[in-house]
Amino acid sequence: MKDETKYKIMQNRELLKAYNVSDVNAEATDQEQKLAAAPYVKDKRGGETITLTTDFDGIAGSMDLYGLLKNRVSRRKYSSEALTLRELSFLLWATQGIRKVVGKNNFATFRNVPSAGSRHAFETYLFVSHVDGLDKGIYHYLPMEHALEVWDGRQDFEEELTHALCGQRFAASAPVTFVWSAVPYRMEWRYGLKAHKYILLDAGHVCENLYLACEAVGCGTCAIGAYDQDALDELLGFAPGPSAETDYECAVYAAGVGKAVTEE
Repeated sequence: MKDETKYKIMQNRELLKAYNVSDVNAEATDQEQKLAAAPYVKDKRGGETITLTTDFDGIAGSMDLYGLLKNRVSRRKYSSEALTLRELSFLLWATQGIRKVVGKNNFATFRNVPSAGSRHAFETYLFVSHVDGLDKGIYHYLPMEHALEVWDGRQDFEEELTHALCGQRFAASAPVTFVWSAVPYRMEWRYGLKAHKYILLDAGHVCENLYLACEAVGCGTCAIGAYDQDALDELLGFAPGPSAETDYECAVYAAGVGKAVTEE
């Protein structure tokens, strides 16, 4: 192994670690310096929005938690059947739905997934191909309103998305492809240099809820960690990195979703 590779591995391994003696003299976080926190949700663009339902009575079927856990698998094959808007609404609510907002000056949200310090650094984007009631296009989830906004109305994104997902066409052509971005400063404000570990831990919480919620409504999903960072960020219109700006945003995780079929 080359020395350069070993050094990069050593650097990356440090991300896995919790607080240690070297953190004692670390610079005070922005929270400790009593600076204003980053907004807890991203501002909407001001265009068309689609209100989503929160009436989920009976949507989860009869399978209990044991059954959901037992049957949960990564599914890469989807039927030709469209998702309903109600099903998509449930998946969004399960993964990033807001229960309440707390705080007077520096606000935080309580959601349906845990997050370190309730910082919830994620934004949700959807590449929609086949959902009843939605035009094909790229959407952004607005958790405060439980609504969608049109992020990009293009309908010819499949080839670009396939490229951005490193050739994983099953996801790029799925009825819906979830892409979660991170706004790191939301977490950095409280946790400083440890923030990035917590963001990645939180990403796992979000995607596991998607897996279980998909199983509950007869859908399948497969998490995707292999993607071309520059291509996916560009497709979503994010400024290129690296950057230390407080509004910096980058893609961190993705998942294709569709109606489940039995895999051979």
